Amino acid sequence: MSLIDDTTVTARRERAHEWFLDLQAQIMAVFARIEQEAEGPFFEEAQAAGIPEFKPWNRTNHDSTPGGGGRMGMLRGRVFEKAGVHVSHVHGSFAPEFAGQIPGADKDPRFAATGISLIAHPWNPNAPTVHMNTRFVVTSKAWFGGGADLTPVLDRRRVQEDADARAFHEAMEAPCRTHGRDYDRFKSWCDEYFFLKHRNEPRGIGGIFYDYVADEWEADFAFTKAVGEAFLDIYPRILTANISRPWTAEDRHEQQVRRGRYVEFNLLYDRGTIFGLKTGGNIDSILSSMPPSVRWP
Repeated sequence: MSLIDDTTVTARRERAHEWFLDLQAQIMAVFARIEQEAEGPFFEEAQAAGIPEFKPWNRTNHDSTPGGGGRMGMLRGRVFEKAGVHVSHVHGSFAPEFAGQIPGADKDPRFAATGISLIAHPWNPNAPTVHMNTRFVVTSKAWFGGGADLTPVLDRRRVQEDADARAFHEAMEAPCRTHGRDYDRFKSWCDEYFFLKHRNEPRGIGGIFYDYVADEWEADFAFTKAVGEAFLDIYPRILTANISRPWTAEDRHEQQVRRGRYVEFNLLYDRGTIFGLKTGGNIDSILSSMPPSVRWP
């Protein structure tokens, strides 16, 4: 019997989905509180505190059968120029040309997946952009994947010795050490993955990235939850430490140029973007990772 049809695996997927929904709500609540409590300075275009907006979406398979869906979460305000926190819960079959790229799909093209994906683009150039996602995927195999990475947009802060970089790496190391995971491998994997090959430069200062984790389900799930909790703790602290710092017009220009690199990576290399587009995901959710304002020099 395929894992897609296994009742235990189905129950586990539902548990993961509920956790991702809960994490989405927690993150959005913290982001909304930061919006309310921030004292500025703010950009002239963004004087009102943002309020989270949630929107469900449904997916249809290529044969017109229901294919799950998800819940988008968006926030725009005076701290976040744009933040998206989305949960997906989808199922269907991979197209033949894509099935060969996914572990276990060569034997059976059916899949089921649930996950959370986050991208936050603050207004203040001193506050780093951040990305986080964790997911549970089932084909004829089942595994967890995910991670989180930080992208300072000012060159003077795009160094490993920066205080925010050190704090972020320590936060991502903690769940790995606590749950017996290979932090050094996951950190190196992140550095290798979030790299713009055509420019020969990293996207940011890294974090952790892992995939195909399938050791023992309860332990793997506990680790994945710990990654989400570590993110929920560290990024708001980094953000609030930076949103009141002054910036210049030159900083804003540099921020928008660096955001261009973000666009390049997501459209050229990002596996999550490709997976979503290849499986008929919600276009608005998938492309919400794009920065709201960007420029190329």
